Amino acid sequence: MDTRTLGRAGVLEQAARTFGSQPEHLWARTPTYAILRRPGSKKWYAAFMDLPHEKMGLPGEGKVEVLNVKCDPILIGSLLRQPGYRPAYHMNKATWISILLDGSLPFNEVWRLVCLSCELTR
Repeated sequence: MDTRTLGRAGVLEQAARTFGSQPEHLWARTPTYAILRRPGSKKWYAAFMDLPHEKMGLPGEGKVEVLNVKCDPILIGSLLRQPGYRPAYHMNKATWISILLDGSLPFNEVWRLVCLSCELTR
């Protein structure tokens, strides 16, 4: 995979092509939040949110785009030691991780975790 633009649009485009997933906006109060479900099982494998920096333990004002994905618990510990990863926001921190979609991670790395998440929800 190439290093196309990171962010929600890039992940959504690739998820549609690879898995046939389309974003679902479930919450009227937070219309920018979206989830992706695995076709067939309908289990969530990705959740997009725009969160205040403070909720993610980040300095500064404003919001950051976050992608939550299901992850292998063994992998979570090592990812959290790297920039661009945070404990899962509003999900089980033992089996989910938050990825900051702020450009700090290459698309290929983010996409690899999206694919793993989709596989883990089979």
